[in-house]
Amino acid sequence: MQASELNYFKEILEGRKVQIIKNISGVNEEIRQLNSLELNDEGDYASANNSSMIEGAIVQQQEKELREITVALGKIASKEYGICEMCEDDIGFQRLKVKPHAIYCIDCREIVEKTK
Repeated sequence: MQASELNYFKEILEGRKVQIIKNISGVNEEIRQLNSLELNDEGDYASANNSSMIEGAIVQQQEKELREITVALGKIASKEYGICEMCEDDIGFQRLKVKPHAIYCIDCREIVEKTK
């Protein structure tokens, strides 16, 4: 992959990383606020508990994506970015545009998903 392409994806990944960190911080603050509420009835408690569970799931998904982005940035630094971890072929440029932290090419991704 050319240096200009690596820089392109590095900027995208770093921007997404900043956004995810902001999102996680905001959701964690919302969860803290929900937990500090004095709830008067079961309906309020159920609603707050449901919101906490949903927001907790969002945080987990965002933390997973953040880890994947960190790995991708490390691969950019070591010039290993854009190579499928399964077959070691190049991951297509268009696939990386859609998911810049992808670790598998399209074919290998399908294999992995079918085995899960």
